[in-house]
Amino acid sequence: MSGAEWAFRAVTAENWDDMTALFAGRGGPKHYWCMLWRRDANGQAAPAAAPDRRKALQGLVHDGKAIGMLGYDAGVPVAWCSIAPRPLFDAGMAPDGAEPGLWSLTCFFIRADHRKQAGFVALLAAAEQHAAQGGAHMIEAYSVDPDSPSYRFSGFLPSFEKAGYHAVNRVGLRRHVVRKRL
Repeated sequence: MSGAEWAFRAVTAENWDDMTALFAGRGGPKHYWCMLWRRDANGQAAPAAAPDRRKALQGLVHDGKAIGMLGYDAGVPVAWCSIAPRPLFDAGMAPDGAEPGLWSLTCFFIRADHRKQAGFVALLAAAEQHAAQGGAHMIEAYSVDPDSPSYRFSGFLPSFEKAGYHAVNRVGLRRHVVRKRL
């Protein structure tokens, strides 16, 4: 199946086990649990240890907070993206982030055996739809150049540009802050 044929669901308490299976699987982001720039349920910075990060992310899910989307191929979780209202993230990750209705798209993971199947494009479209249904009027992402040695989990600038995102700023040496109005 191509990424365009995958099914997409927001992560909730009901499908948390799917999230766990994807993250804990081969090549999965089980060490950082997509908490790098995220705040926990108490508004505190993410913990350093992987088990604590997992617990913090699960706490957000069980509190009903938006954390992201899972992509499924034939009912099996194969992809993830982090998408949530900007206030749920660290204010230092990019300037000008307090705008109401702004959601942040911070990272992606697609299983190696499902990459290059148009999955990124389909996952991005599903994330945009999810954000719009949650009240977003704009999405901000933190892409990098294709040859970047780090932050590759944030997605590549040309992919976002093709999807209608426009560069508005930079963070550090590598990340391009891009935005798209919904």
